[in-house]
Amino acid sequence: MGGSRRLENMNPDVGPRPSQQSRAEAEKSAFGVTQILFRAFLLSALGSFFVFSLNVKYVWLSAILTAAGLILGIVVLVRAVKFKHSKLVLFGTISGLVVSAIMCLLILTSVLFYKQVTTYQDCTRSALTENAKSQCLSQLEDSMPGSLR
Repeated sequence: MGGSRRLENMNPDVGPRPSQQSRAEAEKSAFGVTQILFRAFLLSALGSFFVFSLNVKYVWLSAILTAAGLILGIVVLVRAVKFKHSKLVLFGTISGLVVSAIMCLLILTSVLFYKQVTTYQDCTRSALTENAKSQCLSQLEDSMPGSLR
């Protein structure tokens, strides 16, 4: 005959319990993932700014990087609050999201006035003196619609 089943063998409290060590490892792992996401967020936000300042003809790439930055920033912000990460991560994420929002406005403006901005950029690249640069700026102002002057 088979062995008897004793009540103590069926006790659900017996067996491996989650230890404090595994909880600490989970927190460390969550912080590592948040750090990687935070670095990717900062890289996309800075990359968007540098691509935009390089040439307005790459505004599409800057828009993609800005959108990726906004998405990553929101994810990092949620993780920083949920897992109670350091205030530095939280401050950096909020600052980066503000920069990404400003980049959205810059990209939108550049798309709306693409012809004027490209003409201005080409003019300033060939301008060697401050007088020539100020003429480029006055040409940009003259080319804008009347309500924006």
